[in-house]
Amino acid sequence: MPKDTKMSQKSAPNSTAKKPKKDAYGAEQISVLEGLEPVRKRPGMYIGSTGPDGLHHLIWEVVDNSFDEAMAKFATHIVVTLNENGSVSVEDDGRGIPVDTHKQYKVSALELVLTKLHAGGKFGMEGGGYKVSGGLHGVGVSVVNALSEQLDVVVERDGGMFTQTYKRGEPTGKVKKIGASKKHGTKITFKPDVTVFETVEFDIKRVIEHLRQQCYLTKGVKLTIVDTRKTPYSTYGFYFEGGVASYVRHLNSHSKHPKHPSVFYVEKKIEDSTIEIALQYTEDYGENLYPFTNNIHNPDGGAHVAGFRTALTRTLNNYARSKGFLKDKDTNLTGDDVREGLTAVISVKIPEPQFEGQTKTKLGNPEVRGYVETIMGDAFATFLEEHPRDAEAIIGKCVLAQRARAAARAARDTVLRKGALEGFALPGKLADCSSREAENCELYIVEGDSAGGSAKQGRDRNFQAILPLRGKILNVERARLDKMLANTEIKSLIIALGTNIGEGFDLEKLRYNRIIIMTDADVDGSHIRTLLLTLFYRYFPDLITNHHLFIAQPPLFKISKGKDHRYVFSEEERDKVIQEFQKMKAAAKSKGAEEETDEGEKVEEEAELEEGAIRIPGIGIQRYKGLGEMNPEQLWQTTMNPVSRMMKLVTVKDAKSADETFDILMGADVAPRKKFIQTHAKNANLDI
Repeated sequence: MPKDTKMSQKSAPNSTAKKPKKDAYGAEQISVLEGLEPVRKRPGMYIGSTGPDGLHHLIWEVVDNSFDEAMAKFATHIVVTLNENGSVSVEDDGRGIPVDTHKQYKVSALELVLTKLHAGGKFGMEGGGYKVSGGLHGVGVSVVNALSEQLDVVVERDGGMFTQTYKRGEPTGKVKKIGASKKHGTKITFKPDVTVFETVEFDIKRVIEHLRQQCYLTKGVKLTIVDTRKTPYSTYGFYFEGGVASYVRHLNSHSKHPKHPSVFYVEKKIEDSTIEIALQYTEDYGENLYPFTNNIHNPDGGAHVAGFRTALTRTLNNYARSKGFLKDKDTNLTGDDVREGLTAVISVKIPEPQFEGQTKTKLGNPEVRGYVETIMGDAFATFLEEHPRDAEAIIGKCVLAQRARAAARAARDTVLRKGALEGFALPGKLADCSSREAENCELYIVEGDSAGGSAKQGRDRNFQAILPLRGKILNVERARLDKMLANTEIKSLIIALGTNIGEGFDLEKLRYNRIIIMTDADVDGSHIRTLLLTLFYRYFPDLITNHHLFIAQPPLFKISKGKDHRYVFSEEERDKVIQEFQKMKAAAKSKGAEEETDEGEKVEEEAELEEGAIRIPGIGIQRYKGLGEMNPEQLWQTTMNPVSRMMKLVTVKDAKSADETFDILMGADVAPRKKFIQTHAKNANLDI
């Protein structure tokens, strides 16, 4: 079994190369990038990447300006259009970007905003600027301008209509008035630069999801999205008078089964800040918390989340004690108890947000914690008193979570005690690797004994461990931790990982740097993969966020022509290889190359083909339905060799999507599953 890997070798230093002079680093080596040059030079510093994320970020930055106008109560309607030529138009009925000449820079304010970094109304808080805003600290629209082949802007204000055009950030002329207008607002149309981005194809689903969220966070604004790239045009409209309360209802409308009908909602101003909170409990076992600052999502929480959680736990404990749900002998509900099944949205709008890091993932303003804690505590206590049935359902959910957590802790301790008595023996089915350096090791979770046998024989024993699973693991979406720990397959996986689970989880004890899910490319394999993704998302989220979880990509086909064979991973790739082989054969014939006899070719190819292969003239096609169909050497070459394999990294977005799909297909509700099947029936790929 081959284990040769291609190793990159560092070339020896060239002793004859001239050494640079000591004084080579001087003033002439210092370069200064003017205007928008740094953006085109290093676009990733401003939009994160030049891939799909960065491309869509262009839309977010332009739309953020329109939402800033809406938050300031100047705009009521925003229209986003994906144009047929690949450009995007964003139009609002706000005040319109000023067009008069800036006293300091002697150019139109419009041109200043579109060509200078850190220029905009977000820095003029005292006058007509924004008291509250999102965006990239005022660099957004100028960055979009720099990274666009062309940008056209039309402004209506002060009784006139004004326009200007830019090419890759450079104005083609001055701002000019093209007519009179009684309207007011701004329309920006930009076309991403194909020389900057890996792709310039916008994903309408991604656009809808992001902008709908922004519409929830800015209640009372109408949002229209138009996709003109296909006929007939697609139009989507959003308007939410209920703000984040509507957002919570939307989040819980997807098979979450609310525990109580009323959604708690509060909106209140304190100092110069506005606090808006909504929550509702469901039968789910996880927490769905979405914190925002000035419409910017803060996935790592911060001061507003700390204040919310403190008030939530204290208020529920006070109410439970006063109403007799908790006796004197009972321990208080913990933060974990009151967060189980919680769906909540926290939206704060503050004048000068302080974020920890450029990515704005965590809010740092200490005063916001006090604002949120006070408003949440008072309003939620009133809600519980005024809605006794809802309060009873909420407390019942929290008390049940407390008891279940105690049962789970006892079950987990039992597992650990048993492990201690057995010397923390690893599962018998685990074929461990010889290395004990976790950063170099990887664990393959494979489906069934057949695939497990091939994987064990094909692996590199030094750093690759194999854990075969028998059948499908437990559906953890509707199972508590104590029931999970009674499941043999899940218990084996927990012990193999070494991290423990639940309250005892410790990422530092992870025994393998890469956890790789390797299942068959069929319906059952997809089901098992989804079950595993849901398990990791629910109970091992840190493995996902720290980039430890992967999905192996075994080949779907083996294409053979004589002794030449190639492994491909999709039907599209299969067709390309077949065409390539056919062109090679035609080219050989046209050059008068000496051909083998039909009989000789047939004999040679039959020797290369495996059982069940399909043959078209001169070419054999082998379809792999399971990992067990590959011998150990093939499995190593195609799926396990670090030099040649292809794997997918699982992100939080991937796992969440898998979790939602699993909830539809395997949840208790039949209606969503029926609707899903009816919607996607024509696209189903069945192996019959």
